[in-house]
Amino acid sequence: MQSCESSGDSADDPLSRGLRRRGQPRVVVIGAGLAGLAAAKALLEQGFTNVTVLEASSRIGGRVQSVKLGHATFELGATWIHGSHGNPIYHLAEANGLLEETTDGERSVGRISLYSKNGVACYLTNHGRRIPKDVVEEFSDLYNEVYNLTQEFFRHGKPVNAESQNSVGVFTREEVRNRIRDDPDEPEATKRLKLAMIQQYLKVESCESSSHSMDEVSLSAFGEWTEIPGAHHIIPSGFMRVVELLAEGIPAHVIQLGKPVRCVHWDQASACPWGPEIEPRGEGDHNHDAGEGSQGGEEPPGERQDEEEQWPVVVECEDCEVIPADHVIVTVSLGVLKRQHASFFQPGLPTEKVVAIHRLGIGTTDKIFLEFEEPFWGPECNSLQFVWEDEAESRTLTYPPELWYRKICGFDVLYPPERYGHVLSGWICGEEALVMEKCDDEAVAEICTEMLRQFTGNPNIPKPRRILRSAWGSNPYFRGSYSYTQVGSSGADVEKLAKPLPYTESSKTAQGSSSKQLPGHLLSSKCPEQSLEPNRGSIKPMQVLFSGEATHRKYYSTTHGALLSGQREAARLIEMYQDLFQQGT
Repeated sequence: MQSCESSGDSADDPLSRGLRRRGQPRVVVIGAGLAGLAAAKALLEQGFTNVTVLEASSRIGGRVQSVKLGHATFELGATWIHGSHGNPIYHLAEANGLLEETTDGERSVGRISLYSKNGVACYLTNHGRRIPKDVVEEFSDLYNEVYNLTQEFFRHGKPVNAESQNSVGVFTREEVRNRIRDDPDEPEATKRLKLAMIQQYLKVESCESSSHSMDEVSLSAFGEWTEIPGAHHIIPSGFMRVVELLAEGIPAHVIQLGKPVRCVHWDQASACPWGPEIEPRGEGDHNHDAGEGSQGGEEPPGERQDEEEQWPVVVECEDCEVIPADHVIVTVSLGVLKRQHASFFQPGLPTEKVVAIHRLGIGTTDKIFLEFEEPFWGPECNSLQFVWEDEAESRTLTYPPELWYRKICGFDVLYPPERYGHVLSGWICGEEALVMEKCDDEAVAEICTEMLRQFTGNPNIPKPRRILRSAWGSNPYFRGSYSYTQVGSSGADVEKLAKPLPYTESSKTAQGSSSKQLPGHLLSSKCPEQSLEPNRGSIKPMQVLFSGEATHRKYYSTTHGALLSGQREAARLIEMYQDLFQQGT
C-alpha cells in the first residue's frame, strides 16, 4: 500500500477531503470488553459523536464476568487488580469506593494465586497425606529462586542454552530437579515428594499464564511481562463494577448487543458510494432512542452529506447488516483471531501480522466453584493443593482426555466466609480444561468430590450443594482466557499484532490484493463492480486498529493491559483528528 501521510494544510490528501465532506469521522468498535469500552469512552470524551460499539454476546464486559449467587459475587473471569501504583483499573476502583470492603487478606503484595494471604496452603498427596510444612517451605523457596532466574533471560539479555529449548517449563523443571537431586543431605523420600511438587507448581504457573503447559511459554521473552508495583486487590462487589463504570459515560444507543461481526472489509477507499439500500448507521438510526437524532430538517451529525461519499471500511455483521466506517477498532481476543482471521478480514491481513497471530499463545484457564453446606477444611487452611506422587519423574503436563481432572492443581478457599459462604475455587487449564467444559455439572461435581476425598483422606466429604464454572475455551466469542508469549514468539510479535492497517511503508506486505472487490451481496444498486478498483492515491490511514490485552507488550494478559490498549488506539484517532476538533467542526 502506498504511504498516506495526512497533512492539515494539504487540500488534496484523502483525510482533508473526507473532513470537508463531513464533520465527524465514523468509528466502529468491535467488542464491548474493557478495551472496546475504554476506546469508545475516550473517543466520546474527546468530541467524537459518531461511535458505534458492536458486541457479539448479550452482555458487556468481555472476559470480565461477575455472577451473583445469593449475597455473594463470583468471578468467572478477571478476579484481581494486579498492582496499584499507576494502575488505571485500581485508580478507577479506588476513586469510586469499590475497594472499601476489601479485607486485608484480599490485598497481597506477593505473587498471587490465592483468594487470601491469610492462613496456610495445605499440600496434599494422592495418597491422602499432608506434606509437612517445612518441606513445603523449603521447596517453595527453591522454586521461587529458580522462577526469578527465568526473568533474567529477557531483562539482562542472558543467552538461552539449547537444553532449555527456550521453554520456561523445561528450564524450571530441570533446574529445580537437578538442585533437589544434588542435595546430599536430603532423604530420598523427601526428594521424591519435592520432585512431585514440581509438577504441581508448574500446573499453578500454567493456570496463571493461561498456557496448556509452561513448556510452551518462551523463556527468552518471559521477563518482558511487567508487574505493576503495589498490592493486588479483589473487588468484593464484583469486577463488573469496573466495566459498568466505564460504560456509564457511553450513551445507550452507542452499544449494540447481540451483534456479531462476520467480516471487516477494509481498504475500500474507492469502493462504491453507499446507496439508500444500505444506509449507514448514525445517531438518528431507528435502533437508537427516540429524540436523539436530528431535530427539524437538520441532518443528523455524522450522516452522509455527499451522495457520492466513499467509505474505506465496511463492517459486515452476521445479521447481514453492513456498517460503513472511516475507522474500525478490533478488540476481539487472540483466540478468535487465530480461529477466524482468514475470513474475518478482507483483504487478508499482512503476512507479518498473520505470523504474529500464530506465534503468540493463548490458552484456557477455567475456574470450578464448589459450594458446601459446611466446611470440611480447617479455619487455618486457605487452599488445598494436589500433588500426585507418581509424577515425580514426569516431564509432561498433558493427560489423556479421561484423566483431565489430573490437571486441576488445587482448590482455593474463598475468604471471608461471611461474604462467600463455604466455597472452594478450583483451577484447571489447557486442553484438559476444554475436556472439562464438555462435561456436565453433575459429572464435574462428582469427579471433584472424589478428588477431595482422595487427597484429604476423608471419605465422608459430601457432594457440593452447588457448582459454578467457566468455559472460556469453548466460547466462540473468546476461544481462550488470555495471551502469553509462546516459544518462538517475542514482544515484537505483540507490536506487530497491534499495528494499525493499512501499513504506510509498503503495500507488498499485505496478503491478497488490496483491490479486492466487495462480495456481490454487499453491493448497492448504485455501485457497479467496475467502480471498485481502488485509486491508490486515496488510501486512508488507520482504517483498522487493534486493541485488547494481547496487543499490550508489557501488560498482556491483564485487565489494565486491555484498558490501556483501548485508550492507546483511541489516542491514535484523537491525534489524527486533533485539528478538526480544535477548529470546533
